[in-house]
Amino acid sequence: MTTLSTVLITGASSGIGATYAERFARRGHDLVLVARDEARLDTLAANLRASHGVAVDVLRADLTHPDDLATIETRLRDDGRIGILVNNAGLAQSGGFAQQNPGAIDALVTLNITALTRLAAAVTPRFLQSGTGAIINIGSVVGFAPEFGMAIYGATKAFVLFLSQGLQLELSPYGIYVQAVLPAATRTEIWQRAGIDASAMSDMMEVDALVDAALVGFDRRETVTIPALHGEGRWQALESARQGLLSDLKQAHVAERYQRKG
Repeated sequence: MTTLSTVLITGASSGIGATYAERFARRGHDLVLVARDEARLDTLAANLRASHGVAVDVLRADLTHPDDLATIETRLRDDGRIGILVNNAGLAQSGGFAQQNPGAIDALVTLNITALTRLAAAVTPRFLQSGTGAIINIGSVVGFAPEFGMAIYGATKAFVLFLSQGLQLELSPYGIYVQAVLPAATRTEIWQRAGIDASAMSDMMEVDALVDAALVGFDRRETVTIPALHGEGRWQALESARQGLLSDLKQAHVAERYQRKG
């Protein structure tokens, strides 16, 4: 009988993270749940143990704090049972660029970029050694939509997309799968925490639908999963256009339009 790998999920106390926890527990995976709210984690863990008979460890951590982040890195490096990392913890942005203060910028970048990258880096050497493993990075469609007006948040999610694509190219030959999941607006607590009135937003996706769709992409081993994108050809066309742009770069010569005449 094959033993299923343990799944470590960040931002697991509510929303997308808690739903991933329930779905993986339903599949029979043991879990390590990471978030700041230990009481909510304990409640979720008890429910999952009772409902699905899986083992659930709870790790209270604020991933913007260096010591807490280091603790989770150590668990990922040392616990050979963990075969799936769900990098879900993140912050949203309220207000425009001019309204951001240094503390808010640091927290956003630290959680959305630094913590996500360091956790992936912590687990990758062990995955390489075993020749198996999966990393799910939660990004956002805002990462390719500067028109949405969330410059810092969008930039962090653009980083998540780029990193995931780059890691999939680098690591997939060694048996490691990396998926970027790009939600559109989803009904979770992230909006409230950012001071955004989600009730004023229309056409939000329910979190259950989002995670179920993301897991379809996971099972298909998609590199990029965009549950709200109905025309699959649109993403394929964007990727083809990007590849075409790269093929048109002639780095030894300045393009004619930038050459001074006379």
